[in-house]
Amino acid sequence: MNFSFWPEKEAQQCEVTYKGTTYTGFMTLCAAITRAMEEGVPITDPKYFSQISVEELGQVLRSDNETAMPMLQERHQVLTEGGRVLLEHGGNFRSFISQAGNNARKMVELIVEKIPSYRDEATYEGKRISFYKRAQILVADFWGVMEARGEGDIINMDWLTMFADYRVPQALVYLGVLQYSDALMQALKNGELLLSGDQREVEIRGCSIWSVELIKDGLHKMMLERDGETCNINSAIIDFYLWPFAKQHHKEMAHIPIHHTRCIYY
Repeated sequence: MNFSFWPEKEAQQCEVTYKGTTYTGFMTLCAAITRAMEEGVPITDPKYFSQISVEELGQVLRSDNETAMPMLQERHQVLTEGGRVLLEHGGNFRSFISQAGNNARKMVELIVEKIPSYRDEATYEGKRISFYKRAQILVADFWGVMEARGEGDIINMDWLTMFADYRVPQALVYLGVLQYSDALMQALKNGELLLSGDQREVEIRGCSIWSVELIKDGLHKMMLERDGETCNINSAIIDFYLWPFAKQHHKEMAHIPIHHTRCIYY
């Protein structure tokens, strides 16, 4: 359910308060899920969430103000879909993903093949473009958990790109890595909604991916020249730096608009 948390109006954000802290954006989802678990809702059990009703999910994701979390119907659809797939493949994520061995690329391919809502694709100048943002971040998060447990022997992590969303491109523009045309910048400042698959939306996401690849290559070259050693920093780690950076510096970045696209992919 990790997608589309941006508010229609900045002053009207969905909020979830957990243990005295009020969260917005993606963290509302984290807080809501944690709150549900403490309330005894078996929200992490696919036997439950594969059959959860829209009303039950609405209660789990309830906001503490009048602004509801966006796209409840879509979140319900992808959650129940994912739950059914897990039940068909061992009943939990570990058993499901084990079919791909310890290969990050095969994990992404498995997720995209088996769970339709992860097929984050577009057509650009007659060619199919595959972003797979949520599939890749799922594998990267799994890798992070396994690393923390000392079980992180997942190969091919360098195959993953950054996770093309709306927040990291803003940080890349702020840092001078990306530059928007005057026309695009004005359209975004005017609050124009970009449809999923719009040429401008595809270019923002695609150029963000390539920017991070160039950053990664630059870091590898710098480490080799400075220390004479190869560097194991991958695009996922760079993304894990840029996303919190954007959140922490959101006030300084306020003059740079995010692109608004309502979809299930990011």
